[in-house]
Amino acid sequence: MSFVKIWVHLVFATKNREPLLKKEIRYDVYKHISENCLEKGIFLQTINGHDDHIHCLISLGKDQSIAKVSQLIKGESSFWINKNNLVEEKFSWQDDYFAVSISESQLQTVINYIKNQEKHHIKKTFAEEADEFIVKYGWPVIDDK
Repeated sequence: MSFVKIWVHLVFATKNREPLLKKEIRYDVYKHISENCLEKGIFLQTINGHDDHIHCLISLGKDQSIAKVSQLIKGESSFWINKNNLVEEKFSWQDDYFAVSISESQLQTVINYIKNQEKHHIKKTFAEEADEFIVKYGWPVIDDK
């Protein structure tokens, strides 16, 4: 029997960071993603976000990759959002995402960070948050303009 515990903080945005995840649909989307993860054997510890992005704390299983988990979550949820006409225009996620490993000692800090997205984004935009992630984790800055 294999024992695996790899915590990943996964963040992905709506296409062009459009603010489509309005408060009135946001929690239905989180609930649906949570149910879909359970159905697909993806251990989703925490989910939250704001108008233009979602944060997930996931523990990868022994046969799971970040790319596959991200694809399953994003693909199925965008299909569900469109099927249920939750937004006026066609909904889709950006292709890219952020994913960082989280140590056991930092789990509660990350859970709290994810749970407090509403308060967090009163002071800071997702673009500012994304820039901080890029600096914090030493990722190259890509000018996509």
